[in-house]
Amino acid sequence: MTNGTSPGRATTRKTVRAVVAVAAAGVLASAVFSACTSTGSGMDRPPSSSATSGASPTAPLVADAPTQMASGLEAPWSIAFLRGTPLVSERDSGRVLELTSTGETRVVGTVPGVQPDGEGGLLGLAVGEDDRLYVYSTGEEGNRIERYTLTGEAGSLELGPGESIIDGIASAGYHNGGRIAFGPDGMLYAGVGDAGQSSASQDPDSLSGKILRMNADGSVPADNPFPGSVVYSLGHRNVQGLGWAADGTMFASEFGQNTWDELNIIEAGGNYGWPEAEGFSGGEDYIDPVQQWSPADASPSGITVTADTVFIANLRGEVLRAVPVADPTTATDYYEGEFGRIRAVTEGPDGNLWFLTGNTNSQGTPRDGDDKLLRVPLTL
Repeated sequence: MTNGTSPGRATTRKTVRAVVAVAAAGVLASAVFSACTSTGSGMDRPPSSSATSGASPTAPLVADAPTQMASGLEAPWSIAFLRGTPLVSERDSGRVLELTSTGETRVVGTVPGVQPDGEGGLLGLAVGEDDRLYVYSTGEEGNRIERYTLTGEAGSLELGPGESIIDGIASAGYHNGGRIAFGPDGMLYAGVGDAGQSSASQDPDSLSGKILRMNADGSVPADNPFPGSVVYSLGHRNVQGLGWAADGTMFASEFGQNTWDELNIIEAGGNYGWPEAEGFSGGEDYIDPVQQWSPADASPSGITVTADTVFIANLRGEVLRAVPVADPTTATDYYEGEFGRIRAVTEGPDGNLWFLTGNTNSQGTPRDGDDKLLRVPLTL
């Protein structure tokens, strides 16, 4: 195995310059860290942060290289787990795959009507408490969210009957959003891009450029911030990562345009500024991000939140970024350039961190064995 997957190779971990938004102070602070490389198989601590917030980033990953769990995936986009079985979506083929106990992948089924176009196709997956598979995908009439029954057992799963939850969401060759996740409140959340129509992000009657919140059947929760609407927050450009800390704090990663990518803490009814504001604005009209990066250093896609860390998969930045929940103005990077673009990350029920590379599409450069599903232990 290559590209950092050989068992004896240690993780490369480098702390980075992160331009952070410190809203309470109303200023920008640059967090600059020294570089360090792990050379052993134990845990390795990064240097202390010089950020104005004062807290030091932790070392939430062990130093050993990730284990390659699957290879040869075609434009994989999302990871979900059904009773411990990993499921992966492939954007362009419309296929849902399962990873078997023997380390092979097999096709669970192909989502009907998927129309891949640029960044559109089969995108986010989530498994509900009902063990049904929830799917965000691009169809002939736009983006939609559906749910499917899964039949059979691990190693022989099949995609059963499906039904529409929400449809008619604007789609385009880019900015489709696509991440879906169940929150700690049992509600289904979805990140929806602006589909290239930036003004729609500020229109509360449009689903574009929003984070949506709904019951599992697609109906509107009674306590949503906009009565009768599944809109939960607005003013987004292209949210592709959703996650919650143990205390219920909701985080979302967002693609910026030319200047700033963002990590936001999401509030019900909050307005995050796009297209009027990109990154930290310091004004009273919009909620500022807790951290921002140049798109060349980030292009954040999926996220997951463990007990104390927000992990962010980065495409152009080609890193797995760790942000402490206790101080989200700081960050530590892992695997810089080792695996190329990283599309999705999630904490598995086995307590490990699972992540997908994203090199087999028009914007990536495939490496030997791409694309890959990788697993790495978290520290205790």
